[in-house]
Amino acid sequence: MNIFNKVTLQSMKKSRTRTIVTVIGVALSAAMITAVSTFAVSLQNYMVNGAIQKYGGWHVEFLGVPPSFVREQAADSRVADTAAFEEIGYAVLEGGKNPDKPYLFLAGFSPDTYASLPVNLISGRLPENSGEILIPAHVAANGGVGYRVGDRLTLQVGNRRKGGAVLGQHDPYSPEETLAEAEPAGGDTMALGAEKTYTVVGICERPGFEESTAPGYTVITRWDGTDTGDNLSAFVTLKQPRQVRSYADGMPGSYARVFNDDVLRFMGLSDDAIFNGLLYSVVGILVALIMVGSIFLIYNSFTISLNDRVRQFGILLSVGATRKQLQNSVLFEGICIGALGIPIGILVGIPGIKLVLSLVSANFGNIMYDTVPLTLKVSVPALAAAAAVSMATILISAYIPARKAAGAPVMECIRQTGEVRLNAGTVKTSKLAARLLGLEGTLALKNFKRNRRRYRSIVLSLTLSVVLLVTASTFSSHLKRAAEGAVMDSDYDICFCARDMDEGELFALYDKLRTADGVYESSYQAVSAYTASVNTEDFSEGYRESAGYGPGGEVVELPMDVQFIEDKLYWNFIESLGLSREEFTGPDAPLIAVAKAKKADEEETGKSSLINMFAGAGISLSLKPVMDGGAEMGGGAETGAGPEMGGEPGTSVGPQTDGAPEVDRRPGAGLE
Repeated sequence: MNIFNKVTLQSMKKSRTRTIVTVIGVALSAAMITAVSTFAVSLQNYMVNGAIQKYGGWHVEFLGVPPSFVREQAADSRVADTAAFEEIGYAVLEGGKNPDKPYLFLAGFSPDTYASLPVNLISGRLPENSGEILIPAHVAANGGVGYRVGDRLTLQVGNRRKGGAVLGQHDPYSPEETLAEAEPAGGDTMALGAEKTYTVVGICERPGFEESTAPGYTVITRWDGTDTGDNLSAFVTLKQPRQVRSYADGMPGSYARVFNDDVLRFMGLSDDAIFNGLLYSVVGILVALIMVGSIFLIYNSFTISLNDRVRQFGILLSVGATRKQLQNSVLFEGICIGALGIPIGILVGIPGIKLVLSLVSANFGNIMYDTVPLTLKVSVPALAAAAAVSMATILISAYIPARKAAGAPVMECIRQTGEVRLNAGTVKTSKLAARLLGLEGTLALKNFKRNRRRYRSIVLSLTLSVVLLVTASTFSSHLKRAAEGAVMDSDYDICFCARDMDEGELFALYDKLRTADGVYESSYQAVSAYTASVNTEDFSEGYRESAGYGPGGEVVELPMDVQFIEDKLYWNFIESLGLSREEFTGPDAPLIAVAKAKKADEEETGKSSLINMFAGAGISLSLKPVMDGGAEMGGGAETGAGPEMGGEPGTSVGPQTDGAPEVDRRPGAGLE
């Protein structure tokens, strides 16, 4: 240890109170940074585990592969686990009420498949042979066909085909599809096979790997895992999830693939640039705010320290010390303080955030995954990053005053005249100030004028504290509003869906439900399917390009869902948008539509973004009903009631796959 470092240690021991206060400030800064980073890691781990439990831990799915492909992937050194099920085929769901899901999709599971693809039993047991099946509960809730354990089903299983190509669960159903043994010209047909009888042995929740647009309800039977099945869905889990894109791109063959974005998204590995930016920017902004505030706090401590040592610096400069040596001396003091404060901060930050997680974990279970606990996840890389950020904060805080002190003239340092410079009239105050502030205020004002630099630093620190508070509050408010606008919010406790029910019988039932004990608010709505004749010239340029429409105008039939809601809810919704009730009420009122579609940016990043389907408002449409919609009624016992498909009463939710807009209220002459 050189003489400068020894002198620095002696100065720190001499001013123990100042040193302890500085160490406490550093420890608080490190504790806040540690708490933020640990909370971010714990929350990410919670979201990943919740998604894995719901959708499965696989990273990429390959469709229509032979058993040899599954064995090859299992032997790959990059692969941690593989799972597969046999795509047996489709059967017609007799009596199904959902026009977009007219099939049952039979999947043959081996015993090992359940470990990678979560299936949650509601009643009964898992299939033990190929004559037993497991039925998902949403066949009854969504499809309107109820099954019980012990029922026997006779199914004629075949394949969906279109233009010679075999269609699967990732190919949505289209209204033009027909079911026939022979394939007519165009359209999707069912190549029907032999009949087979199955026994229902269990009821399960909707499988997480089944997409919302899948045309068939996934029913599960037993597959022995032999090579008899030549049409498998293979699910691959990698040891390094970040390699999933390169792994899939380097796979030989032309097999279709699907990434598990529900899990990869929370790992920061999806193609959703907006979500990835939000995932990393929130933590980055919070750490930056804490870091800036800590710099000013620690900067003031080092400034006070240097004011005490400025005479010492002058003497050292007079005997031949270089300015760089003095700067290194101050930085060494910062390193010593960091070596004491950062470990204390980490040891305080981890239990602190653990206490916070224990207090808020129940709230996360209520709004997200109630079967996965929000627990503390300590990450060594996150702690190392927190320590590095804390040390960088200390060195920045120490370097600024060190450079200023080392650059002062020798005699100025020895005489200590650099910090306080008085000129004629510097501390002079007005009679008005003396009358308003009194003796105490006058002395304080004179002291402030005597040493403006120090007080400017204090005022700047206080200003920054207010700025940080306002910034954090504003950021939290905007983040909350963005989340409310991005997530479908359902504020009801119970929803009842009725199909093919007489209107009089329906409203009689509604009167009984809304007057039941414990129900303090209720509402109802109906959703009907329509088609709209649209000229492609009314589409936006981006949507025309993505949909493949030419420059000339042509009329196309666009599927559209229309929500009919109660008058009071509709008027509240209109007023929340700042629109006129008179203009948007009546049989000829304009429609309020959510019409957005995804557009892939394949040339640059391969990622997609949402674009407006229409070029502007006031577009004239002619709506034609497709079929009668079902009525939905919601009731609240604790949180109130509201429509099923919106964050606010009457709001619409945009399309996911087919680009069809959903509109509010009743068919009208215009589209807004």
